[in-house]
Amino acid sequence: MITVRRNRERRHIQGGKCDMWLTFSPPQEGPLRPAGDFGALVALNEVRLAPGGAFAPPAREEAEIVTYVYRGALAQEDSTGSSGVVQAGELQSMITGRGIRHKETNASRSEWAHIFRISLVPSQVGLGCGSEQKRFAAAQRRNVLCVVASPDGRKGSLRLLQDTIICSSVLDSGYHLVHELFPGRVAWLHIIRGEVTMHDVILNPGDGAGTVLEPSVSLTARENTEILLVDLYRAPRTSPAGGSLAGPTGEVALPPGSTACSMATRPRPPTSLPPLLTKPAPDGRRPRTASCPRQAHDNEAPRRRA
Repeated sequence: MITVRRNRERRHIQGGKCDMWLTFSPPQEGPLRPAGDFGALVALNEVRLAPGGAFAPPAREEAEIVTYVYRGALAQEDSTGSSGVVQAGELQSMITGRGIRHKETNASRSEWAHIFRISLVPSQVGLGCGSEQKRFAAAQRRNVLCVVASPDGRKGSLRLLQDTIICSSVLDSGYHLVHELFPGRVAWLHIIRGEVTMHDVILNPGDGAGTVLEPSVSLTARENTEILLVDLYRAPRTSPAGGSLAGPTGEVALPPGSTACSMATRPRPPTSLPPLLTKPAPDGRRPRTASCPRQAHDNEAPRRRA
């Protein structure tokens, strides 16, 4: 099943020097909830900040956030005294602690800042806060699914606590890509720029498409294109009598007695992470591995073979 959400269907919030488009609309108060069938995914927002513009997300429950600065520079500070700047081409993973206030500002007085932000329900409670950021060059992401965030830090990616893999890709016109989904996995595709055909559906900038109960995500770039792909574990839906912790929207409640963890002791998720695969394009071109060039990483888990 494929769910399409068009650019025009996103919620648009405009205030002062900040424009924000929300693919999903999380509640303004209370605990974060997953976006329907898409695992731990809570939000995928596009934000444009005018020179000197700022916004302050509400202090709320914990969340795991990945920010991609597409253009410009984003200055950040929080109520704990931490501060920093995320530059164009960099991605940042962040755990926000409960009640911690954040302020984010366009670091330029002359250029707009353009960012994309993915929010995930945290895998455990009491995680505190922390962040990590890295640059992924366009050459690393060209015509491959470059892993930019994952639980095992594969290929030098940012580390996540959730069982989620985030990929970025810059595709040349006409390039065909297939990403296989293991059983129990779902995916959300977001178009940053360009145009693609996904399973006979044409997607334009700002459009998104979710894949549930499908064996793969298959797309072809109709012009030079940039995308984000989020691969998530989806908790199985069973009746309460079956003892499942999954709720009606797929969220998983933590059992009593769950222990907190720190940034220094991040646990690995209980589920197996899939390798990233591609299939040959319809025109018979040689299949390519959907990942960025391998980088040495001391803590990288051995790669499973399909």
